[in-house]
Amino acid sequence: MYRWILAALSIAAALAAAPVRAQSAATPAVRQVVAAESSFAASFARRDTAAFAALVAPDAVFFGQSSVMRGKAEVLAGWRPLLTDSVAPFSWRPEVVEVTASGHLAFSSGPVFGTDGRRVGLFNSIWRREPDGSWLVVFDKGSPACDCGATP
Repeated sequence: MYRWILAALSIAAALAAAPVRAQSAATPAVRQVVAAESSFAASFARRDTAAFAALVAPDAVFFGQSSVMRGKAEVLAGWRPLLTDSVAPFSWRPEVVEVTASGHLAFSSGPVFGTDGRRVGLFNSIWRREPDGSWLVVFDKGSPACDCGATP
């Protein structure tokens, strides 16, 4: 039990210390998306379904391993098994965040880690700024890690 707690704390510390690379300067919008993505990851790590759900757009599209989940209800139903275990089966952190010039859409991407802290994949998400100024995730797709070299 303590091993899992220590692993979770180690992952949380790594997430907090990880820098976010962005092509543009860390504008307020970039910082907001980093905060939203980090909150999304933290809600998953805490097993906080309500906080997780609060960051998913009503019209969200999430790509699963074998299906596409359309709409918030379907996304939450698809992720329910991942949110019910006492320990999160994986974690993630934003490493790259870019916001469109209009400030209405953003892209976030970064590594996904297994429970042992090793990188197991990459996530890519699209966020939308809502009329109240909050950011909600509208598209999400992960992919497994590969040894295929650097991407351009």
